Amino acid sequence: MIRIEGIAAFVAVVEAGSVSEAARRLRLSKSVVSERLAELEKSLGATLLRRTTRKLTLTEDGAAFMERAARIVREIEDATADMAERRGTLSGPIRIAAPVTFGRMHLGPALYPFLADHPDIELTLDIDDRRVDVSSDGYDAVIRHGPIADSRLVVWKLAESRRFLCASPDYLTRKGAPTSLTDLNGHRGLFYTNRGIADWRFQTPEGAIIVRAKMALGMNNGDMLRDAAIAGLGVALLPAFIAGPAVRDGRLVEIDVGYRPEAEFIYMAHPEGRNPSAKLRAIADHLKKTFGDPPYWDPAG
Repeated sequence: MIRIEGIAAFVAVVEAGSVSEAARRLRLSKSVVSERLAELEKSLGATLLRRTTRKLTLTEDGAAFMERAARIVREIEDATADMAERRGTLSGPIRIAAPVTFGRMHLGPALYPFLADHPDIELTLDIDDRRVDVSSDGYDAVIRHGPIADSRLVVWKLAESRRFLCASPDYLTRKGAPTSLTDLNGHRGLFYTNRGIADWRFQTPEGAIIVRAKMALGMNNGDMLRDAAIAGLGVALLPAFIAGPAVRDGRLVEIDVGYRPEAEFIYMAHPEGRNPSAKLRAIADHLKKTFGDPPYWDPAG
């Protein structure tokens, strides 16, 4: 007989990439997870995973089984959550990925009161700036800042995310404040490397214009990029959720070059074709209300 616990263990191992990580997510011992995998393979009469000292890989049978197995596990999780909703409660596991700086500064503080009000929700929040594949990496949703081009995802806007050019008062005193897009070519650019040097996009009546200033410094962390701008190292294009407090207290100055950077949003996205659970919808609604319109972190709000 095939047991759902074995299917769930198999899906968790594939999505986690190891038995130990799957055991951590399932809150079980490694030996229990291994036993459930062995029992499942015995029941199916097939080897699903190849085990080496370094990694686990799917066999051909395992790859074929995984697609349906993952769907079965999600359906059971959704059915369990729906039953809880019928009783007036939100419960069960949910896994969300989010970027580091936004997660630390705004997402965590917004979620903590919600989780306190719904103690039966088991949230796993993975904070990482890498671009995850929501479906194959086993996430229920991802929270991101900026444009999204993946047609496999359904996107919910949580808040507007205005970005602005800024620099320290000291830098602007030494180098002069740019007043046009052309002026930016003569300034030191501080760039967020996850988005590249083509990140400085401005909306003009003729359409979007990309400004490629000289890169003086590139970083893949928004906090450090803000701090580099405060230190007077150059001009940065930063979202208000990172730079807002520094603009309010005068450590950074917003620069007006005649055109605004292209509008962006904080969004939550979930896989197309999968009905979002009640708890995911509730989290999205809570975040949207907490962030506000305009969002509380925008100094111009």
